[in-house]
Amino acid sequence: MRLSIAASFLFAASAAAFAPQPSFSRTSTTALDAKKVSFKEDSRKALVAGINAVADAVRVTLGPKGRNVVLERNYGAPEIVNDGVTIAREITLKDPEKNVGAKLIQEVASKSDSKAGDGTTTSTIMTQAIVNNGIRAVTSGVNPVALNIGIKKAARLVADRVKEIAVPVSGIDDLRNVATIASGSVDMGRIIAQAQDKVGDTGSTVIEESQTLVDEIEFTEGLTIDRGFVSPYLVKDQERQVAEMMSPRVLVTDAKIDNVNEIVPLLEQLVKTKEPIFIVAEDVTGEALSALVVNKMRGVLDVVAIKAPGFGMRRKEYLQDIAIATGATYVAEEVGITLDSVTLDMLGTAERVVVAKEQTT
Repeated sequence: MRLSIAASFLFAASAAAFAPQPSFSRTSTTALDAKKVSFKEDSRKALVAGINAVADAVRVTLGPKGRNVVLERNYGAPEIVNDGVTIAREITLKDPEKNVGAKLIQEVASKSDSKAGDGTTTSTIMTQAIVNNGIRAVTSGVNPVALNIGIKKAARLVADRVKEIAVPVSGIDDLRNVATIASGSVDMGRIIAQAQDKVGDTGSTVIEESQTLVDEIEFTEGLTIDRGFVSPYLVKDQERQVAEMMSPRVLVTDAKIDNVNEIVPLLEQLVKTKEPIFIVAEDVTGEALSALVVNKMRGVLDVVAIKAPGFGMRRKEYLQDIAIATGATYVAEEVGITLDSVTLDMLGTAERVVVAKEQTT
């Protein structure tokens, strides 16, 4: 009887060992977005459709009699504009193939805006005409390479002709006429013309929002440097991408600041006096830049840094000019001054500094 019980227990245990066990394993799958590849006529049609969608929205703003366009914003009220590049940048098409064409013509408008400052709508319309006629010619059998060479040759001829018939702006009356057309306001055109006439061709004119109900012109002697901030985290005004400082101290050096220990003594003095500092150096990188960004974001120290303009010997001359203009001591090893020995009395001063992405005034 004992053997029978033992045998039954052994059989039961063996059966349980070989019974199928529940599985707790989890399988995960990763799906990647597939790329759609188009060729020949299908790709050209989608490209042209995207270009036309942007150009048709922009072309209504052409000239002094141009209409306005209403832009929907994800936050805040809708915006009414008549600026070609602003409208183009806001357009995103649902079809990815058409959106490629939209991005191409947006690049045209952006380059016109950055290089010339105006003519974004004109360049957009011209691009639309060239693309549509060019695609029509290619579809009819014209060699695309020969067509490209012909378009570039014609562009050079047109540019030379425009330069021949162009009338240079001379006098405040011409300035007022151009500014009035650009702004759409006679009063604003008059104010812009007065400001531009006062600063001259080499001056810089900046339009800012006023806290009063009166439009005013404020003229300030200063410098314009073709360099922007070394890090976007040093910017206060995120909407305009501009860092503005009032009455900052100015440090001018030809050294590359990458070791934070070299500038710690100076920064500690500035924290005590609660003065902002504007740094012009060969470069600001590494732990030094990280320390400046952290202190800026925590509100410990108001600081903005830019790279020195120019190259080689011209860079040293530029830095010396900036030091003279701000009353700062030029900090360089060749004159026997190192960063860790800089004191507050070696720093210059400025009434106001405005640092943008690619320019400082």
